[in-house]
Amino acid sequence: MSNDPLFRPLKVGAIELSHRVVMAPLTRMRAAQPGDIPHALNAEYYAQRASKGGLLITEATDITAQAHGYPLVPGIYTRAQMEGWSAVTKAVHAKGGFIFTQLWHVGRISHSSMQPNGALPVAPSAVPASGTHMTAAFETVPFETPRALETHELADIVADFAQAALNARKAGFDGVEVHGANGYLLDQFLRTGSNKRSDRYGGSIENRARLLLEVVDAVIESIGAGRVGVRLSPWGSFNDMYDEDGSLLWEFVISELDKRDIAYLHVIEPRSDFTSDTAPLDANAPDAAASFKALFRGAFISAGGYLPDTARATVANGKADAIAFGRPFISNPDLPERIRVGAELTPHDRSTFYGGGREGYTDYPTMQQTVEV
Repeated sequence: MSNDPLFRPLKVGAIELSHRVVMAPLTRMRAAQPGDIPHALNAEYYAQRASKGGLLITEATDITAQAHGYPLVPGIYTRAQMEGWSAVTKAVHAKGGFIFTQLWHVGRISHSSMQPNGALPVAPSAVPASGTHMTAAFETVPFETPRALETHELADIVADFAQAALNARKAGFDGVEVHGANGYLLDQFLRTGSNKRSDRYGGSIENRARLLLEVVDAVIESIGAGRVGVRLSPWGSFNDMYDEDGSLLWEFVISELDKRDIAYLHVIEPRSDFTSDTAPLDANAPDAAASFKALFRGAFISAGGYLPDTARATVANGKADAIAFGRPFISNPDLPERIRVGAELTPHDRSTFYGGGREGYTDYPTMQQTVEV
């Protein structure tokens, strides 16, 4: 067994990883149009980043047309999308890797130009996020005031998550990650800043957590607990999020998730600025991994501004079981091997993160390719 804490095996639900360097979900806006369909370029991108026994988590993936909030992002609700993803999962499995897809409903973080029939985005309450968003044509506009979901509609959203999980398994994914973070629909229900409901999905912590837990239960029933992960962003402020209950909310949610014996919990350390490369962590926010790992018995994945040395230290001291890397995986397709041997990391180019083709997507070289050149 390796002396490096990042390169020891780890059981994650139904799978066993050979190392603990996980690829975090990364929106890249490169799905084929029309139809938001994964295609050959996406398969190449994920295959480049696959490693034997390593875990990749895909970009956030729409569970329905209503879930859609950004141009050019993929879905997992049509046959064509499932076939596109099937090519991706086959390419990753051919490299010996594992791949989960992140299931996404954006809620209010959308625009009517991206909604079926030009409808308003939906949310727990008719409370818009502050600031601006983009239209289907990439125009910058103020957030619209969303439509509050009716109580009877929530059962359909739960069912949509469950069907998306089943679709993912049919497309060859090893499991799914339920996106409960970063100010999207499930997070909007969790937090008092966006949830002003007076029915059984609003008010108390238990009520605000109800939709997330119903989704998780339905996804478990659909594909099994050992194939399910959940991502949370305690104290995160991205997408104008805040909550009045502090640690009590997160302690309740994580304790409830622990009871469900899911494969993993993926927690994002609070970030002061998602667009910053120089100040990625919020120094005034609590340490999420240190606060919550003791509440969850499954695999605990931590993400947020890690470098190889800080990742090793976090796993070595037991604050997390694995570390999810985002931006370093964009520009270093062979990131686990680079970390293993202590190689220098290639810097990323933020201007090519979203949209486009091969540039900044599949043209970053591996160590071996750099030597060959």
